[in-house]
Amino acid sequence: MAAVVKAVNAKIRSNKVLDYLCSTHFWGPASNFGIPIAAVADMTTKDPEIISGPMTLSLSVYSAVFMRYALAVQLKNYLLFGCHFINCASQLTQGYRYLTYWNYGGRELALKAKEGAAAAQGVVGK
Repeated sequence: MAAVVKAVNAKIRSNKVLDYLCSTHFWGPASNFGIPIAAVADMTTKDPEIISGPMTLSLSVYSAVFMRYALAVQLKNYLLFGCHFINCASQLTQGYRYLTYWNYGGRELALKAKEGAAAAQGVVGK
């Protein structure tokens, strides 16, 4: 059985594409892409009222640090860099949405829009 495993491993390692697809250099960033995908999806569908400011800041710093790490290690991992770049950009966008909503008048505009919609609904209902 060990000989079969060694033969399969040697076959995989001799092919550069299969070697890359079977490495942590590929599967680490690939599995980590759930975070930026969720952040991008939240940018368009979630209300800014539910954004956590401290968590957004933490994820932005985390991604910035690991973007640097992805390029500092031997055998630069550009897939990991891309994953953290997308996450950092989307978290900074979420942070902008958070600040706009809570600190720069976005909440008041949202309330006025809801009141206007309710008033329009009442006029249409009559």
